[in-house]
Amino acid sequence: MTDMQGEIVDDPVEVRHNKRQALIDAGRDPYGHAFTSSHTVEQLDEQYAHLEDGQDTEDEVAIAGRVMAKRAQGKVAFLELMDHTGTIQLFCRINALGEDAFEELKDLDVGDWIAVQGTMMRTRRGQLSVAVTSFELMSKSLRPLPEKFHGLQDKETRYRQRYVDLVVNPEVRETFKKRSRIISAIRRFMEDEGYYEVETPFLNPIIGGANAKPFITHFNALDRDYYLRIATELPLKRLLVGGFPKVFELDRIFRNEGMDPYHNPEFTTMEAYEAFGDLESMMDLAQGCFQAAAMAACGSLQVEYQGTALDLSGDWRRASMMELASEHAGEDVSFDRTREELVAILEKNGGHAEAAWGKGKLIAEIFEAVAEEKIVQPTFVIDHPLEVSPLAKKHPDNPELTQRFELFILGHEYANAFTELNDPVDQAERFMAQVKAKDMGDDEAMGFDADYIRALEYGMPPAGGIGIGIDRLTMLLTDAPTIRDVLLFPHMRDEAL
Repeated sequence: MTDMQGEIVDDPVEVRHNKRQALIDAGRDPYGHAFTSSHTVEQLDEQYAHLEDGQDTEDEVAIAGRVMAKRAQGKVAFLELMDHTGTIQLFCRINALGEDAFEELKDLDVGDWIAVQGTMMRTRRGQLSVAVTSFELMSKSLRPLPEKFHGLQDKETRYRQRYVDLVVNPEVRETFKKRSRIISAIRRFMEDEGYYEVETPFLNPIIGGANAKPFITHFNALDRDYYLRIATELPLKRLLVGGFPKVFELDRIFRNEGMDPYHNPEFTTMEAYEAFGDLESMMDLAQGCFQAAAMAACGSLQVEYQGTALDLSGDWRRASMMELASEHAGEDVSFDRTREELVAILEKNGGHAEAAWGKGKLIAEIFEAVAEEKIVQPTFVIDHPLEVSPLAKKHPDNPELTQRFELFILGHEYANAFTELNDPVDQAERFMAQVKAKDMGDDEAMGFDADYIRALEYGMPPAGGIGIGIDRLTMLLTDAPTIRDVLLFPHMRDEAL
């Protein structure tokens, strides 16, 4: 192609820029206007599935989408048009469009957005098509779409340019449609269970609700540092003090930690709290949420993840942390062992013990080393040591344990739940222990939240609480190998330009 000075232009981006400018110079707007489609492609496929090969209709339709392919054969051109539901062929004839419009159509580029009007037909070769009677350019694409946009070598580019990934890889669009269905199903389930959806602050003056490194920002109006929330637990439980019976929040959490296939510093959780609930009600809630999400995304409770079959139906196994640690270590792992014996078990299984760790932390570390990755089918791991559960209520039969569970599937945690601690004196003592840990160098320990203690002093009813990782659940139900595959815009290192 030549430019306006008659020179040959090989750069496809420049060619498209020239086409754009030519349209503007001719008084045409290359970026369109509002348009109302009569159908989606999916609706056309369903409504006209009965057409026989070679059958024409006089049924007029109007659709819009992106040109994904084109070919011209003399006085006929074929375009492939894609909308958010699928693709359909456009059958374009010079006799129907006129010579000028037909030439403009042949000058369209793959990637352009167009709106067309026409009638429905099926070609003699059996292809459902729109016989185009008129069309209009709605947005000029200035950058060519890649022919292939997959493979490990292109992973980084796909994540950075998700907008292109969504265009050329239909399975990626389907993943995020499923994510939307999963979140909607969870919301519906929670509302049906009588929960109120609420919103709590993203910015907090104190780190609380979990053990994690925070992102720190400066609040100019108050001239002090604040933290992006690492959990929504403490503000949600304040609402139980205020009289809400059941609350949940489904939104972003921020932890200034590493990135790997199962972790992103910005992620989505659903936290819920039920006045007069307990660990049992939270197990029922978790199971119900997961099953509702599975039915919405997969239409079945029998799912497969990376080649492993999972059964999400029925009631799931419940086992104590010490039971599972003992089962997989091949010897007793409990508080009956000395600290030295627990250290030896941990180190024998590839772990390393810190001097500040008590028996409870060592038991949790042994469980992680020997049992965690071997849990395949959904399992509620219960009876966590008090040392690693500063916000959970003590077990009534053993004060060294707490009423807590973590839900494990395929070696990964998907939910964390407590029978919530509502004793303000006990909670204050645990906060002080966290402060001491922070003073000893634990940068993931919580601060002392005096206002939360004050709230508990007004009286919080007994309660159950749970946090569910939405990203991991989405990975499970979309068979996605990494968390980046279920985040539309995952965090990336700076692009080398």
